[in-house]
Amino acid sequence: MVNSKVERISVLNVPVDIILPEDIEEVVKALYSDRKNHQIVLLSASDLLRARRAGEFRSMIMGAALVIPISLSIIKSARFLKRSIPVRYEPFDFIVGLLGVLDHYNKSVYIFGGSKRNLGLADKNLRQTFPNLRIVGKHQGQFPKQVHVNIVHAIRKANPTLLLLGTGVPGREKWIPRNLKNFTEGLYLWCSDIIDVFAEKKKRASRPLFNRGHEWLCYLPRHPLRVFRIFSAFWFSVLSLSYRIRGK
Repeated sequence: MVNSKVERISVLNVPVDIILPEDIEEVVKALYSDRKNHQIVLLSASDLLRARRAGEFRSMIMGAALVIPISLSIIKSARFLKRSIPVRYEPFDFIVGLLGVLDHYNKSVYIFGGSKRNLGLADKNLRQTFPNLRIVGKHQGQFPKQVHVNIVHAIRKANPTLLLLGTGVPGREKWIPRNLKNFTEGLYLWCSDIIDVFAEKKKRASRPLFNRGHEWLCYLPRHPLRVFRIFSAFWFSVLSLSYRIRGK
């Protein structure tokens, strides 16, 4: 673990970290101060189910420095399995909190992902919101394959405290462990819509929807197939019951 402020539990054989809001600053400082690479994962219920299977995604979750739960199902399962109860974070709120810490200590961020237009808008809004946060570079998510090596070189040269990745980055969150060998230190976090949200081009789920665990409903107009997540939720409950019966 990073320090005593983080407790790691297992939910359905997948690691989940417990970190209180008041401890985020201390934990973040400890991460970027040790001059190593650290991936932060925002873990949804569907991500947890994927991470139960052996493979690259599970290896990524197991190797992450912080695994932050963002789905209500994870919290309910932990409670049902009589684990310590994690704190659930809304993704945007967590990232704003993280950037707030970096802003307070005059640290830096490189933004990678999104469209060229939205990336520019996100850059502008971040500079206004976090005046002491140094934005040391940015690159859109869509680009010719041969340009990738130049992007990696630019990120390495900029040496940001945080590399914030979003839509369009090849491999999504798996881009991070695939490319960590190219970097020596820093924090790395991928969140699908974060750049578009910072650009004010996509809306977040309302607080009442998020609190009820129904945040996925606001994405249905753009992604109607997400309605089938109800089956994942059912399977999540079945697995939790199985683990409870078997005492795992």
